Amino acid sequence: MRGEPSCPKCGGRVRAPGLFADTWQCDLHGAVHPLQPVVPPSVEALGVVVHRSHVPVWMPWPLPVGWLFTGVACAGDDRSGGRATAVACSGPGPLGGPGELILVAEELGVGLGARYAGMDGPDPGPYLDMNKPPGAKLLAAGRPTPLWHVAAAPEDRAVFVGEARGLWLWAVLWPEQTSLLMYDELVLTDLRDAGAEVDLLPCGALSPRILQV
Repeated sequence: MRGEPSCPKCGGRVRAPGLFADTWQCDLHGAVHPLQPVVPPSVEALGVVVHRSHVPVWMPWPLPVGWLFTGVACAGDDRSGGRATAVACSGPGPLGGPGELILVAEELGVGLGARYAGMDGPDPGPYLDMNKPPGAKLLAAGRPTPLWHVAAAPEDRAVFVGEARGLWLWAVLWPEQTSLLMYDELVLTDLRDAGAEVDLLPCGALSPRILQV
């Protein structure tokens, strides 16, 4: 696990605001919202991200049978608040073996979703053809939300992307067969709107997938 912020687009080191710039700076990408160090999953760690986030913190709720919350990441700082969030869940895959799901909510240009998707970013627009039918539909904060399958994603994962609450919503699943979960009418809750039931969230070991950025 990293102990200092990094670039959400490339994972490189970033410089804190100072005399010559009032934003975090990456040598490759210029001004960025810094990706904060990932900490082990717990209700308390999740609460910190939820409290400071300006974007949804999406969680399948209820979780699929046997699945656990296994990590959370956030891009942004104390001044700007969270501008992108990533929530990891892990459990038995629909066809057997372990499955992983990362849900990313982000503002335009942050680039965190594209990193987890294994694609050039920062935004999914070049990969989307919204003239085609969506690849999956789910409920996000009570609203029917179409997601389009991104065929250009690496073969080891499945990537779906759409919009919810006016922001990008990415769903990245490993292995690719875990994408069958997307056809089970998943219900996503924005944990900023959740109540005391969050205290009952089952937590597992930290997902290695959320550390790969």
